[in-house]
Amino acid sequence: MEDAPKKKYWWKDAKIYELYIDKFAGDIRGLTANLDYFSTLGVNTLHLLPHYPSPMVDDGYDITDYRGVRESLGTMDDFMQLITEAHARKIRIIVDFVSNHTSDKHPWFEKARSAKSNPWRDFYLWSETGTEFAGASNGMPDIKQSNWIWNEATHDYYYATYYPEQPDLNWDYPAVFEEMIAVMKYWAEIGVDGFRLDAVPHLIKRQGTTCRGLPETHALIRRIRARLEEGYPEAILIAEAHDDFSQTKAYFGNGDECHMAYHFILMEQLWHAIYRNDQKHLADIIKESLDIPENCQWAIFLRNHDEIALSSMDEEEHKALMDFLDLKREYGFRGGERTSVRLGSIFKGDKTKIMNALSLLYSMPGAPIMYYGDELGMNNLAVDPAIRDSRKYVRGAFDWAHAKKQIEDPESLFSAVSKLLRTSNAQIVHADEEDTVAHTA
Repeated sequence: MEDAPKKKYWWKDAKIYELYIDKFAGDIRGLTANLDYFSTLGVNTLHLLPHYPSPMVDDGYDITDYRGVRESLGTMDDFMQLITEAHARKIRIIVDFVSNHTSDKHPWFEKARSAKSNPWRDFYLWSETGTEFAGASNGMPDIKQSNWIWNEATHDYYYATYYPEQPDLNWDYPAVFEEMIAVMKYWAEIGVDGFRLDAVPHLIKRQGTTCRGLPETHALIRRIRARLEEGYPEAILIAEAHDDFSQTKAYFGNGDECHMAYHFILMEQLWHAIYRNDQKHLADIIKESLDIPENCQWAIFLRNHDEIALSSMDEEEHKALMDFLDLKREYGFRGGERTSVRLGSIFKGDKTKIMNALSLLYSMPGAPIMYYGDELGMNNLAVDPAIRDSRKYVRGAFDWAHAKKQIEDPESLFSAVSKLLRTSNAQIVHADEEDTVAHTA
């Protein structure tokens, strides 16, 4: 008797393009009108950065309505048309699901902060002293001194891992779970193919811990996965979790947590290989990366909408790479520990070096991610003393005039990238394959 054929998982073949709708195309209708761009480039999955109503303190990661579309981007009808036309072109749509926090302008929080007796208080985390969870990390040390933020109306503190305007949700409260599951099913019913779980390690907090990647968090993800699969078995979850190898793998569970996870460790080591002009050390990382559940996949990348973090590097490697990426320290994040910089700025527009870096990425096993504009060699925004959050430097407007010129030029960076995406097949890189090293140093 022949073995049954293995199930085909669409996310195993994903080639992802990450973008802000407004930065890339102005609004949703503009994005829909330019869907052929992605077919020309060779990507089959779009990751849309937050499209929800928001005061835009954190470029849309501060949400006031999980079921809406930001007015400047268009309407829900526009979004549904985007889904329809993307699917007609066999392009999948992944959206950001900001699960850790809301905006402080969200109706839930506005009610919660008004009085201690308000029933919405349980949607968030509160303290009389602001001393709990002392072992937790501060997600925005350049912006705030503590995760506990004073609330004048009730004379106590609420908890915010990131911006003060982003109060964390209390996922221990059953109503939060039910509300957020309903939101995910709402978008899945519209046709969304997947959800990037933003800041997923921080969902559950416990006193005396780092409040990061706790067993209770993994139990929560399994519950979310099970509930989503009840009606939408093809919708995927992607974990944004920058941890060490074993901790990041934990977000796959036994194939019952997230379908994909961002491979931050590989990202760091790819930059190490590019800088050192030597990829021999990647062989062990890749071998270990393959030991994941059969229905899971790594999301691999060089750049995204956030800073480049190098937490797995020792002090000497860290300094050398920071010098390579941002010698003048113009785009420092977290006190200079990290940097926010685009490929075009790192390689000063050198087409060959950009292509070598991307070729290395697309030779790795996993679902590769192209950050919008990198296929054109797009640069950082100009340095501005008024910018406190350096991640904004990599979130500039897409230059369509430049893009159209490159599309028409067979010798352009775009044309080379398009060819790469159409011909690349993820291969396991062995230490003895020295001729595949990216010569970018």
